[in-house]
Amino acid sequence: MTRTPVISEVSGTVWELLAAPGDVVEEGQELMLIESMKMELGVMSPASGTLVEILVAKDDPVAADQTVMVIAS
Repeated sequence: MTRTPVISEVSGTVWELLAAPGDVVEEGQELMLIESMKMELGVMSPASGTLVEILVAKDDPVAADQTVMVIAS
């Protein structure tokens, strides 16, 4: 089993989680929204597989290049 990290490209605050652990996701699928500088930016899945872990919660701050989720394939 390969574990692929989902990385936030920007610093900001988790606005909304669009997937839950156990969900089957596709590469390019939007998994969460991050509010940064009054804009909502999507975090996309880098691979297809099953979402196995969410490392942040709604309203948590995130940093650029931070791992926010993990996908197993």
